[in-house]
Amino acid sequence: MFSSPFDFLALVLAIVAIAFARKAMSQVAVLRSRLDAIEAAASAARPVTPPLTQLQEFEQTLPAAPQVTPPPLPEVAPVAPEAHIEPSTPSAAPPPLPGPAPGLEETLGTRWVVWIGGLTLALGGFFMVRYSIEAGLIGPAVRTMLGGLFALALLVAGEWTRRKENISNIAALPIANIPAILTAAGTAVAFATVYAAYALYDFLAPATAFVLLGLVALGTLAAALLHGPALAGLGVVGAFVTPILVSSDKPDFWALYIYLAIVTAASFALARIRLWRWLAVTTIVFALLWTFPCLQCGPGMVAPHAFHVIAGFLLAALLVVCGFMLGPGGDGEEIEPISSGSLAAYLFGAVMIVLNSAHADAAMICFALLAAGSLVVAWSAPAAAGAVGAAAAFVFIVFGEWAVRRNVDMLVLPGGAIPGMGPSATDGSVSLHLVSAAVFAAAFGVAGFFAQRRFAATRITVTWAAAAVFTPVALLVALYARIAHLDRSIPFAILAVLLAASFAAATEALARRGERPELSPSIALFATGALASLALALTFALDKGWLTIALALVSAGTAWLSVQRPIPFLRWLAAILAGIVVLRIGYEPRIVGDAVGATPIFNWLLWGYGIPAMSFWVGSRLLRHTGDDVPLRVVESAAVLFTVLLAFMEIRHAVNGGNVYRDTAGLTEVALQVCVTLAMAIGLERLRLRSGSVVHDIGAVLLAVFAGLAGVFGLLGLENPMLWSADVGGSVINLLLLGYALPAVLALLLSYAVAGHRPAAYGNTIAAGALILALAYVTFEIRRLYHGPVLIYGETTGAEQYTYSIAWLMFGVALLGIGILVHSQRARLASAAVIGLTILKAFLIDMSTLSGVYRALSFMCLGIVLVAIGWLYQRILFRRQVTAPTPPPPVPQAEG
Repeated sequence: MFSSPFDFLALVLAIVAIAFARKAMSQVAVLRSRLDAIEAAASAARPVTPPLTQLQEFEQTLPAAPQVTPPPLPEVAPVAPEAHIEPSTPSAAPPPLPGPAPGLEETLGTRWVVWIGGLTLALGGFFMVRYSIEAGLIGPAVRTMLGGLFALALLVAGEWTRRKENISNIAALPIANIPAILTAAGTAVAFATVYAAYALYDFLAPATAFVLLGLVALGTLAAALLHGPALAGLGVVGAFVTPILVSSDKPDFWALYIYLAIVTAASFALARIRLWRWLAVTTIVFALLWTFPCLQCGPGMVAPHAFHVIAGFLLAALLVVCGFMLGPGGDGEEIEPISSGSLAAYLFGAVMIVLNSAHADAAMICFALLAAGSLVVAWSAPAAAGAVGAAAAFVFIVFGEWAVRRNVDMLVLPGGAIPGMGPSATDGSVSLHLVSAAVFAAAFGVAGFFAQRRFAATRITVTWAAAAVFTPVALLVALYARIAHLDRSIPFAILAVLLAASFAAATEALARRGERPELSPSIALFATGALASLALALTFALDKGWLTIALALVSAGTAWLSVQRPIPFLRWLAAILAGIVVLRIGYEPRIVGDAVGATPIFNWLLWGYGIPAMSFWVGSRLLRHTGDDVPLRVVESAAVLFTVLLAFMEIRHAVNGGNVYRDTAGLTEVALQVCVTLAMAIGLERLRLRSGSVVHDIGAVLLAVFAGLAGVFGLLGLENPMLWSADVGGSVINLLLLGYALPAVLALLLSYAVAGHRPAAYGNTIAAGALILALAYVTFEIRRLYHGPVLIYGETTGAEQYTYSIAWLMFGVALLGIGILVHSQRARLASAAVIGLTILKAFLIDMSTLSGVYRALSFMCLGIVLVAIGWLYQRILFRRQVTAPTPPPPVPQAEG
């Protein structure tokens, strides 16, 4: 086609010249359009002189008027000359509109293809090695060398493409970065090559393979500075997985943890430089997983594991914690999760070492150093304040496990103690733990108190205050359980009193700073610590059953303190303590177990229920001074509950000979329960009128409902002496008087207590119950006179049936008389009901069962009474006034 190479070269030059010419023409067109725009802007800014009209031309021919000097005008700021007009600057240009979302073709062609290409390159290297092995083309040494060369080629290609992009200013796609993918494929092939040389062909010793794999991982992390986060993730995973790939029968933990420290430092540094939070979190997770090998090591292997957690803790403090040393900048006084969580993670690793080494001295020292380091870092960097709370919790876990390890019987589990939890810690460890506990309590308490001055954010101050209160109290409880075995101990009671005094002094010192409202929760926490320590002092000094009493007294003390120091949390604390006491009796209703005693009334139930009930009544009265809210209602509910339970438990104890767990109840117990319930309902009805408490209101209704159900199903059903064999006792003073007459009187009093304050139907229902119980008493008492103490034996005679009718009739007449005397319509209606029931009995029962004189007397007496009742109603209740007839008006006389 071309006669010589020069022709081809000339064609190429012509094409290039044409291209440059077209580009130059396009640039000229662009410049011309810009000049036109500038000229148009200048023309628009220049003032336009309108043409002269005829009137203006005529005015110019007139003689000039005398000049008059106008008054001076106010000065105006000079206007910039309009000779120089700049085109609109780029900053004034409108922002570019967002481009359209990439379509399917663009996504496939620019992103997915690149990713698949990188994966294909890596797999291609793997498949080539596999093919060469299967075909026997090349030996192991050559395969390894070729794998290394392929990895090197991918790494070189990744770097070359990265530089080419930088030179040509081509922006890399954010998701499909070609250089990063090539480099990632190269590092993956490098990992596989080194591992194959070690594990498949034994070309490398374990130490050499370990070093090479580590170098590849570190190199990957270094390359991530240039190629982005994907490569960093690959590097950190490879670095932490390398020790698993290169294993040995005799592991060298020192070499392992030194290597992990180097990897952790590199990863944290990369995360700090690029501010990749996810990389820091991933590193912490992998580092924490590498603390699990300590589970298989005894006390003699504590040192390397301790080095691992201490090194990680220091690196996290230096590079991860915001606002501390080399870490990222802090965001004011805000708790940052990663900063706090990184320190807490390594603290957790130290706890694992302590627990699995049976509290070895080196492990305890390591844990103490990390706990102290948490306080130091959090003191300087508020972002790590969350680690203070974690450290306090871990301190309790360590000392709590130490206490339980020696006293396995303290574990209350359904299946008994945990197997293998025998007392392995010796008494020689007591001294170390006592010293450690004192140091921890002082450090957390003092630092938490002074942190209230250093910090202003409420979340920070509350975290420090909670740790300052919780740690000493928890340590005191753990030491008491471990040393005193939960028995009475005066020395520990003295320590608890001293601790309470310290917290009280801190509360007073903080309360004087009333100008800082953010300190209110902290003040409440220190006050809580004082009250809790006082409760512990009572518990340590007294027997086990006094814990319930102590907590109830502390609840009342908290209510009193809330009046003296109006801190909202104190009201909630009083309610929380009341809830704890309620849960305590739910666990063991006898308070002290079998030691409750057999003496009626004056036994442990009186102290275990009576003193808390009194404390809650006092606390509710104190809390009511500052308003009606949820904490007040909780304490009031506890007061009502303990009062009711005191009565019920004492009744069960007295009736059943001290066995409150007896599964049956007799007529005596049910009768006493109904009487006491009605009496308490009357008391609550009177109390609610003064207090206006919704708890007293609902409590009175619930007690009335309970008494009604117990009366229907208990007194008239399950324990009815007319249905079941029961000895009711003497002729007059007997169980019938207690079970039916007294409840009837109390129900009647309750109906009058609610009259005018509750719906009429509610009071009438209670009055109807009183009437039924009274009529039952009359009937059962007659039965007792004819049949003796056991009512179900013997036949019913005619005289007995006649006595029932006469007694019912007399009872009805008595009710009518009472209704007439006191002007009570309710009593008169009750009388009508009883007399109506007597009439029915006369016609349905007496007519068929009575004979002779009893039948005649029954109807004669009934008729006389009915006539008398009719006369009473006509002459007394509804007497009509007979008026004289009105005389007719006089007829007027006609005049004349």
